[in-house]
Amino acid sequence: MNGGLNHNPSMTLTINGEDVTWNGEATASLADVIREGQGLTGTKIGCRTGECGACTVLLDGQPVVSCLVPAASAQGQTIETIEGLARHAEFRELEQAMQEYGGVQCGFCTPGVMMTTWAWLQNPALFGGDIGAALKNNLCRCTGYRGIIEAAEHVLASKGAVR
Repeated sequence: MNGGLNHNPSMTLTINGEDVTWNGEATASLADVIREGQGLTGTKIGCRTGECGACTVLLDGQPVVSCLVPAASAQGQTIETIEGLARHAEFRELEQAMQEYGGVQCGFCTPGVMMTTWAWLQNPALFGGDIGAALKNNLCRCTGYRGIIEAAEHVLASKGAVR
């Protein structure tokens, strides 16, 4: 027993290439650490049950729903948010394609969709090469996914990749 003291040891997380210190609960969701702890509000909070994908970030390059990831389990891994991806010049091509193909409407799901799509574009073999399968954890109520899928396939084709 610690005599009633509530001490949370600090932990270091690597978010968007920067080491940051988290002094909160080790069990806090990564989504909360990103949004409240770091002020990176591009990571959206939707359902908090892992069903909608609005909170998707990349953990060592793999899309994960950050509302279900305890902060402590992300130590030693690279965390990338939509703000981090926006720093990549190549990411602008995906942004442009999403606009051109109508893959963006209300925008709430867009950051999570973009994170998943970016991961797939970096490794099209993910999910058997099927962008539709890759997006299975991202709920979009506006677009019907057609524009998102067409945008992703356009960017992939422009890279000269063969599916």
